[in-house]
Amino acid sequence: MSIGVIADDITGACDVAAGVTSAGLSAEVRLGIPDAAEPTDAACVVVALKSRTAPSADAVAASVASAAALRSWHVQTLYLKYCSTFDSTDEGNIGPVADALLDLVGPTAASIGTPATPRVGRTVHRGHLFVGDRLLSESSLARHPLTPMTDPDLVRVLGRQTSRPVGCIPIEAVRAGVQAVRDRIDALRSAGVRHLLADAVEDEDLDVLATATAGMPDVVLGGAAGLVAAVARRVGTAADGRPAPAPSGRRLLLSGSASERTRAQVAAFAGRVFVIDADAAVRDPEAVIAAALAFVAGAELPLVSATADPPQVHRAQAAWGAVRAAAAVEHVLGRVAQRAVADLGVRRILVAGGETSGAVAQALQVRRLHVRRVVSVGVPWMTAADPAGRRLDLCFKSGNFGEVDLFTRAWEEG
Repeated sequence: MSIGVIADDITGACDVAAGVTSAGLSAEVRLGIPDAAEPTDAACVVVALKSRTAPSADAVAASVASAAALRSWHVQTLYLKYCSTFDSTDEGNIGPVADALLDLVGPTAASIGTPATPRVGRTVHRGHLFVGDRLLSESSLARHPLTPMTDPDLVRVLGRQTSRPVGCIPIEAVRAGVQAVRDRIDALRSAGVRHLLADAVEDEDLDVLATATAGMPDVVLGGAAGLVAAVARRVGTAADGRPAPAPSGRRLLLSGSASERTRAQVAAFAGRVFVIDADAAVRDPEAVIAAALAFVAGAELPLVSATADPPQVHRAQAAWGAVRAAAAVEHVLGRVAQRAVADLGVRRILVAGGETSGAVAQALQVRRLHVRRVVSVGVPWMTAADPAGRRLDLCFKSGNFGEVDLFTRAWEEG
């Protein structure tokens, strides 16, 4: 196996699979800790965990178990995939998971990576993360309900999550080329730095980093989908061929993300919308599920949405607690997906939001995903089969990804 990836949510895993496949490598997404006794012939296996906002100890345990399975398959490159906006609190989980992977690899191991993914407007300069032309702390991510990102200095952010020294590979070294990057890495590691975060502003910068780190011993690579796609470009060939046709069956949109982009996508959708109220989802989830399913049964392209603006989210969190409110909404959306497939003939589902996507995948009990076609940057349709053998077409979309008209355009084939 060329690349083994541990992703902290399912939308990130699908984003990686899309990039790797586009680079000409075969890729498979495994949901949950993989069984080492079930190997694969894919060049890249992406493990999709639900660990971004999990308790740190749980995130560490799941990530280490996944890494052990990947290493048993003799993976050449081990990669820790986290969000391109570095979503994490001061307690973790990026730092604790990276530390645990270094412990697994060896006493002198180092992590090297970057969340930069220029194709979606995520860049790193002077160790600071930008979203478009704004610092992370000036973007909408500063108001994320679970992981508010108010500090754009990645060295400082990661330094609060680990006791190991953190350093930066500056843009000057990256632009000077492969050998300059290697020299900078050697100097930092000799000085005791164990977590190295790199500047990158263009895709070419990621290609330099991928080449510079190739074959380095005792290294765990990490970052968003941008760097792992660059690693795949080193060894892959240009992808060709037409995508497989979508399965026949009814369609369904589910939205649970509160991100600015998803709110715009919901607002732009011209079809029928069923709105899930968080208070009702906590108080009487079965009634909400039944009402949502009745709505789905009568609409050609139904959107079941729990997407809300920040004040609404904060009111629900104040009333029920952030964890309970989110869990109730995820439960409802997951059950709607499960029943819609089993009872209403739905076979194609687009899901907006990482946590929501994880809940839907769990409810559908799908275990493996393969890229069918890419709709937008980082947004692929994935094929899967449920335990009953039904072929499903699933699009698990990060809340921040996709054009405003995605909810309408995603279904267009060809």
